Amino acid sequence: MDEQYDRVIRASEVGQYAYCARAWWLGSIEGKPSSRQRELIIGEAEHRQHGRQVRTGFWLGRLAWLFLLLAAAVGIVGLMR
Repeated sequence: MDEQYDRVIRASEVGQYAYCARAWWLGSIEGKPSSRQRELIIGEAEHRQHGRQVRTGFWLGRLAWLFLLLAAAVGIVGLMR
């Protein structure tokens, strides 16, 4: 099968195409780099930082539940004495 038809189109590409079909064509098909490399680098760094914050929040939430269960267990043991 032709490589062109096997390529996965990402959601960001759909957004880029919707914003400017010509820019999508130049970048995705012609392989021309964007003139906004600085903005792309900054955006990628911000996405990585956000991802770290989401993961940290997830694990802090799990830790909070663990402490809540531990406190409940200590409370139940205290009431049984």
